[in-house]
Amino acid sequence: MLLLDAGNSRIKWAFTRENTWLARGAVPVSGETALLQAFASLPVPKRIVASNVAGTAVAQQIRAACAAWDCRVEFITAQAEQCGVRNGYGQPGQLGSDRWAALIAAWRNVGAACLVINCGTATTVDALSERGEFAGGLILPGLEMMRNSLVTGTAQLGPGLGKWDEFPRNTADAIFSGSIQATVGAIVQLHALLGNPAVPCLLDGGAAGLIQPHLRLPQFPADDLVLRGLHIIGQETGKA
Repeated sequence: MLLLDAGNSRIKWAFTRENTWLARGAVPVSGETALLQAFASLPVPKRIVASNVAGTAVAQQIRAACAAWDCRVEFITAQAEQCGVRNGYGQPGQLGSDRWAALIAAWRNVGAACLVINCGTATTVDALSERGEFAGGLILPGLEMMRNSLVTGTAQLGPGLGKWDEFPRNTADAIFSGSIQATVGAIVQLHALLGNPAVPCLLDGGAAGLIQPHLRLPQFPADDLVLRGLHIIGQETGKA
């Protein structure tokens, strides 16, 4: 089974056989040639299961990269209930397919209340109840988007990556540290609303390593939650 997670910046992929992960990789969303090159050495997949939140052009790019195989790309959408998780959105299909897949992977891994946090282009913070109910969640700008918005939108703030400092004493460090604090604050506030300080957080995404050291909450190991959720969905729908 070929699994594809198309986000705003990258397309991550994995090739599995049963429960064995045989190969994986990632390319920029604009890298159709790179995707073709990555797939060139793969066996013919029996199924292709994908999450795409990057729009119709990227969906077409994925179909084109998979066109050599006589295998339809199955783009998932969030359901009212699937793989033990119930969707609390008023209109379940409006929940991003990536968030839905990550919630399913988190529920399979933890089987209890938790916060599912993806630190990518945007940061999402989603709450699962002890009964596997998606209670709701937050979407806020990712760390890089926060920094870029300040640098480009404010005349007196110049470029610079900056570094973490509890009490920043230059502008670049102030922007970098402020974006960390804003993200951690949102996570901590939603965690407090769950009413149980022992609820673990699952952090994933490219910027997770920047957030993790500053998040003084229980944490559960997590990686590639969207791909793992797609694998679970693919296995369940395959049985059906």
